[in-house]
Amino acid sequence: MGQGIWADARTPDPQARGLEGQDLASSTLNSRAPRSEPELSVIRHGPMALRLRQQLPALQQLLDDNSFWAAGRSRKQLTRMLGGSQAVVSAWRGQRLVGFGRASSDGVFRAVLWDVVVAQDHQGQGLGRRLVEQLLEAPALRGVERVYLMTTNSSGFYLQLGFQPVGSQRLMLKTSG
Repeated sequence: MGQGIWADARTPDPQARGLEGQDLASSTLNSRAPRSEPELSVIRHGPMALRLRQQLPALQQLLDDNSFWAAGRSRKQLTRMLGGSQAVVSAWRGQRLVGFGRASSDGVFRAVLWDVVVAQDHQGQGLGRRLVEQLLEAPALRGVERVYLMTTNSSGFYLQLGFQPVGSQRLMLKTSG
């Protein structure tokens, strides 16, 4: 898995916990990077995603810089998006947000992964896999019958995680406006 191995922590990283009192899970990626570089923490947020609500500029920047589909979202839209997501994960290198993902679900039959994003300088190191794993392990998704996602150019990545193309269904779209 790239340069390091995952070690699950029993409690969230103290630095992250100070900003997000309701984190449900945290893990760190121990890398062979110089010790001066902060550890990478992956956090599964509680229902309010408080740390991300306090860090909306960082989330906005991550999405603007690393996704074409989520660029240009306002802070008000991001706040509403977080409130409507049943599962939210983020990855931090010290105080820098380097990964994000979210999901919505009915908790029984269906769930959808949305906005899985990893900063370009952190791609190819297993971080995207860890974000998806944390989403799938979230209480709102654990055990649902089917988990869907839409991707434009990352199908190879999701195939490695056990997702399969669906030819029997057709993606339909209705836009507002």
